[in-house]
Amino acid sequence: MYQPPHHREDDLGTQQDLIRAHALGLLITAGDGGLIANPVPFHLETGLSPKGTLQAHVARANGQWREIADGAPVLVVFQGADTYITPSWYATKRETGKVVPTWNYAIVQVRGSARIIEDPAWLRTQIGALTRENENSRSQPWAVDDAPPEFVAAQLKGIIGIEIDIETIDGKWKVSQNRPLADRQGVADGLDAIDRTDTAEMADLVRRYSK
Repeated sequence: MYQPPHHREDDLGTQQDLIRAHALGLLITAGDGGLIANPVPFHLETGLSPKGTLQAHVARANGQWREIADGAPVLVVFQGADTYITPSWYATKRETGKVVPTWNYAIVQVRGSARIIEDPAWLRTQIGALTRENENSRSQPWAVDDAPPEFVAAQLKGIIGIEIDIETIDGKWKVSQNRPLADRQGVADGLDAIDRTDTAEMADLVRRYSK
C-alpha cells in the first residue's frame, strides 16, 4: 500500500480500533484458482499473538477456504470512513484557485498466515464473540443461546473457521493532513454540513489529525 509519511498510522491500538469498528474485512487469497476476494466479518482477539489474531468463519459452500492450506499467506483489508472531498471547501480555492478534488479515507491492511478450523467448540466460541460485539449496544441483545441448541449445531456443520495471526499491519489515514490548517477546517465544516454518519466520522478524523 502506498503510504506517504504524513498519512501513515502506525499505532497498533488505533489500527485495532478501526478493525473493531469496521469488522467486515475483505479476505484476499491466491491459490490454484487465482485471486479470490470475499467480504467476511472478523472478530479480533488481542491476547493470542503480539499484533492480534483475526477469527472468522465462512460457509462450507464458499470455495475460498479450500484455497487456504495451513500457513497460506492472506491479505485482509478493513475499510474505515471514506468520502469525496470537494475543493470548494478549501480556503486555498478562494485564495489561488490552485486546488483539485480528492478522496479521504482510513484503512487498515493485515497480512498473516491462515489456518482452517473445523472444531465445533471453536466455531461456537467464535460466533458467540462476533454476535456479542454486534448485539451489545442493543437494549435487548440477541444471543446465540436464544436459538434452539439443535438448530445451532446444524448451522455449525455448514461453516468453516479461519484464524489468522497478524504478522504485519499497516494503517493509512488520509484525512487532509497535507492541507493548510484553514483548508482542513473547511473540509471538516463541509463534511458536518452533509449530516451523514460517514461524513461525521470523517469530519472528526480531520479535526483529530489536525492537532
